Amino acid sequence: MTDLDSPAATMRAAVLTAPGIENLHVTDVPVPQPRPGWVRLKVMAFGLNRSEYHSVTGQAGGMSYPRVLGIEAAGVVDLDPEGQLAPGTQAVTMMGGMGRAFDGGYAQYVVVPRAQVITFDSNLPWEIIGSVPETLQTAHGSLTTGLNMRPGQSLLVRGGTSALGLATATLALDLGCAVYATSRREAGLKLLASRGVVPLHDDGAVAEQVRRHHPDGVDAVLELVGVPTLRDSLLATAVHGTVCFTGMLSDAWTIKDFYPMDWIPNGVRLTTYSGQASDLPGAELQRVLERIEAGAMDFLPVHTYPLEEILQAQRDMASGAHTGKLVGLPWG
Repeated sequence: MTDLDSPAATMRAAVLTAPGIENLHVTDVPVPQPRPGWVRLKVMAFGLNRSEYHSVTGQAGGMSYPRVLGIEAAGVVDLDPEGQLAPGTQAVTMMGGMGRAFDGGYAQYVVVPRAQVITFDSNLPWEIIGSVPETLQTAHGSLTTGLNMRPGQSLLVRGGTSALGLATATLALDLGCAVYATSRREAGLKLLASRGVVPLHDDGAVAEQVRRHHPDGVDAVLELVGVPTLRDSLLATAVHGTVCFTGMLSDAWTIKDFYPMDWIPNGVRLTTYSGQASDLPGAELQRVLERIEAGAMDFLPVHTYPLEEILQAQRDMASGAHTGKLVGLPWG
């Protein structure tokens, strides 16, 4: 037990009181108390995600207000009333209703179900650790469950300079795949090339460029832009290849007048991926952290913000001001 166990103790948190960035405020709130089956983490870092942008802009379902935002967090176990996780154990958590159904990680402390806590051991700085959990979960799940990637196969990442695009390309290269990725900007193309990826300028007709390298098409496509580029991504894919629809950077959610026989080429598979904490094996989290620590993997560029500057971080995420992962530091 710590001196913060008193219900009167407070913490700093970013609370959304209604849709609209003008309704997001960093304020003092009571330190949350875990009920049976839940644990409290002291949050050392939290990643920002497009999901929270959707919450701020009123596009997210399952929201209630007021709500502490944040679908992920990294830190240490502060309190497990049932004693299953020792205080000080390094841990990450994500999804499962965080930041929507219950308060999330944009705070100094967060309370979550024990079942969605993944423990690890690392000497990396917290801002690096904080950039990994949800992005790794989605990238790993997209490559395995969504695309069933194998060494030696070819992958196209549509939306390659997003945090998820960069992370997925890194994991695919680590697996031994040939990776192509798109960007609309010259700086983005240079960044992709510097990370060992074959860059493709996204002019809306990427399929033609892909087939100059792979006349039969690539084995797999990770679609992160969404509806506007999906049809072209399907055309870039080989027979028996797969397109995994994982992201919607375009904020276009549905396809009007979708005619599958016209959109989907013969023999091309279309699937999706959206996972939970339980979909990220603890061994994979530990492996990636160890490879980053050893200098064998450059997972993501990281840009940090103190919690007090969360509004600027949200604006930067919305505008695409930075490439890579935005990470909040709730203790300064």
